[in-house]
Amino acid sequence: MRLKDRTSPQPPATHHLLARFHAVRRLSEDLARDLHPEDQTVQSMPDCSPTKWHLAHVSWFFETFLLVPHLPGYEPAHPQFAYLFNSYYEAAGARHARFARGLITRPTVTEVAGYRARVTEAMDALLSRADEGRMETLAPLVDIGINHEQQHQELILMDILNLFAANPLKPAYRPFRARPARAAEALAFFDYPGGIFEIGYAGDAFAYDNEGPRHGVLLRPFRLASRAVTNGEWRAFMDDGGYRRPELWLSDGWARVKAGELTAPLYWETGEGGWEAMTLSGQHPLDEAAPVVHVSFYEADAYARWAGKRLPTEAEWEVAARDRPLAGHFLDGGALRPLAAEAAADGPAQMFGDVWEWTASPYVAYPGYKPAAGAIGEYNGKFMSGQMVLRGGCCATPEGHVRPTYRNFFYPHQRWPFAGLRLAEDA
Repeated sequence: MRLKDRTSPQPPATHHLLARFHAVRRLSEDLARDLHPEDQTVQSMPDCSPTKWHLAHVSWFFETFLLVPHLPGYEPAHPQFAYLFNSYYEAAGARHARFARGLITRPTVTEVAGYRARVTEAMDALLSRADEGRMETLAPLVDIGINHEQQHQELILMDILNLFAANPLKPAYRPFRARPARAAEALAFFDYPGGIFEIGYAGDAFAYDNEGPRHGVLLRPFRLASRAVTNGEWRAFMDDGGYRRPELWLSDGWARVKAGELTAPLYWETGEGGWEAMTLSGQHPLDEAAPVVHVSFYEADAYARWAGKRLPTEAEWEVAARDRPLAGHFLDGGALRPLAAEAAADGPAQMFGDVWEWTASPYVAYPGYKPAAGAIGEYNGKFMSGQMVLRGGCCATPEGHVRPTYRNFFYPHQRWPFAGLRLAEDA
């Protein structure tokens, strides 16, 4: 079925949306470009998914929520793909178990690429044919799909790193890009007054439903660190017995320490010349000035106690970040690892990019939050239990994907995200 005919010239808004859609689709395929079929099929742990699965899942998302209901004559590519590539949408039907995604050897990598091409072509036809009134319905769904695929681009890199770290050969996903050595900026703190502040998204551009409604919060005066905690500072924590001192740890975190799960940040190993870390460019000596990464909330909280500080709340973080530039080391820069902060005299540096920053806030609904009806409503709201909020984006986040109100969330024990921390204290 050929779907490329257009009935009228595209309005500027449609043209812009199509351009964004195609750019995101190309980036996903570029991320898989250097991976062999074997790399894309296996699964290193239940939290991770094979690259092939990610590439198919985001296509299933467009197929399920846009093409099937809105493109006349469109038929799903395969009757079982909905079962194989649904993630957690109960309203969309039964699905293959997450922990067993690495067993899906068919469809092949080549067949998944064909599936992606089919969905991309059909989406092009859907959007190209839509008039202005139709686009009012489609555009919000396309925006979700684009941002959803960007989230999975970061997950592809998180999961590939976890997979390659488990390989004794320590393969590199992409070549190491050397950067000029930079010493860590001296740690300083910026003061913020107390009062009632508005947080949460308010505007006409895209934002996830969990970023609103905008609402007031009461904050006490606080101070926020000028940059993220570095590898060198984390080594000092370890040298001072940080992983051996129960008084620093929350009970659940200490139980994991005693079980042998937590002894150093994930992917750290001792080499002949000292500590090394596995990265997307293979295993390299630790960069002492770069932000520490791949630590759990429990570890971040323990470090903050050791330092005589605390983690910021998400409201404090957002108030501090809203006037900072949306600039940092993101996926598009190609470093694929956190880099040392550049000095900023007028406020905290490194608020965006490099590492997601754990906050002290549980992931719960804002006052007045209501999830959308139907399967799309399962996107965020159903996960508001037992997880902690992270802010700011990381070196694997596509540029333009985050904003000061963006709320990421993970369980407090999880370490495979590019997660670090920034210190705070009461003023």
